[in-house]
Parts: sequence; structure tokens; C-alpha cells
Amino acid sequence: MFATTHWSVVLTAGRDVSGRTQEAASAALDCLCRTYWPPVYAYIRARSDHGASVEDLTQEFFLRLLDGQYLAQADPQKGRFRSFMLVAIRHFLSNARDRDRAVKRGGRVAFLSLDQIAAEERADLEPRLHETPEAIYEKRWAATMLATVLEQLRADCSAVGNDIPFDILKTFLTGVRPSANYTELAAPLGITEAALKMRVQRLRKRYGELIRAEIARLVVDPAEVEDELRHLLQVVSR
Repeated sequence: MFATTHWSVVLTAGRDVSGRTQEAASAALDCLCRTYWPPVYAYIRARSDHGASVEDLTQEFFLRLLDGQYLAQADPQKGRFRSFMLVAIRHFLSNARDRDRAVKRGGRVAFLSLDQIAAEERADLEPRLHETPEAIYEKRWAATMLATVLEQLRADCSAVGNDIPFDILKTFLTGVRPSANYTELAAPLGITEAALKMRVQRLRKRYGELIRAEIARLVVDPAEVEDELRHLLQVVSR
């Protein structure tokens, strides 16, 4: 069984393998590229000082990643996966020949485009004057991680036939103050306040489990999960 940690994905994709292992690696790498599109785009946008469009440069970076130009340099022992990606982007942008040449979209992965991103998310991708490109990259990395986990949680709720709309329950997870309290939300749903609180408690537990599982895909040693989790929380709280 192919282990779909982020590191195993890039290392396997960088080797000359065939059969199901290569198919699994290619599929996982495509998914990985879509996951890292927002933080990579945000970083390039913050560093943009060239003629090519930021979106074209982002697409080209991932095409080169898929072609294996950076995979040979991947080494789990040298740091975290998000750090490897950041170094790869810097290397890509430092190449003057690439900075002014846009490429056609398409190829081996269904990349995202700005048209597929909601207006509020696009605003978040814009650089802030008081933030460094590295800080913007970290912020978008954390936001994308949590968004991925929320979608997994939504799918979980849908699979078990949850009778409470997920968007209502989600307000107790995202740190945004709900527009109504437990009592006000429970009444229209036809359940007690205690029942709603229990649902939220269970959802929070599952949310935490999914976050840990997603973070575990970033590291080589399971002992690093706690450090990476603390880093994620620090980035989110900034």
C-alpha cells in the first residue's frame, strides 16, 4: 500500500517506478499540487516584480515540480515539507529566464485558476504591506490546511446523515463568533441545547483528529506532529 504522506509522494514521484505505485504517486502528487496552489500563488504574488502573470508563474512552477526538476533535491532529513516547497519556489523565482516567460496552462494536473477561487479567498491571496512573502506563504499554507480538513469533516457529516446543517456546526469550530448562541440555534432545529452542545463536542474531537492526520502527512517522524501542530496554531493566531 502506497503511503500518501507528502514526503513519500514527492520521493516516489522522483524515482523511476512503474505500475500501480507510479499511478498512485501521480494521483497523490496532482492532489498535492492543488493543495499547495494557494500558498505558492500568494508567495509569488508577494514577490512579483516581473512581466509574467503571477498565475502563469504559479502554473509553471508546478509543471516543473511535476517534471521532476525539484524532486531530486527533496530530502526529508533537511527539514519540513512546507520548507522544501518554499526553497523550491525561491529557486524557481531566482531563475531570470523563467521569471519573464509565461507558459500555457494545462498538462498533467488540473490546476486551479483565479476564476475557481471565491472573491474573499482571492482577497486573502493579495499581499499585505506589513507582511513578508514568507509570512504570507505560511498564512495561506495554514488556511489551506484547515480548509482541507473542514471539507473532510463536511464529508464525514454527510456520510453519517447528520440532521444538523454542517454550516451551523462549523461556526463553533472556526474561531468566528456564532451569530446566535446554543439556545437560539437549538430551538429552530428541534433539539435541546444540551444535544447541540454534545454534537459540537463530538465534531470538535473529530476536527482535531483530522487536523492531526493531515499534519502527520507533512512529517517523516511521528514525533514531529506536535511541533508542526504548534506551528500551525501559531500561524493561525497571528
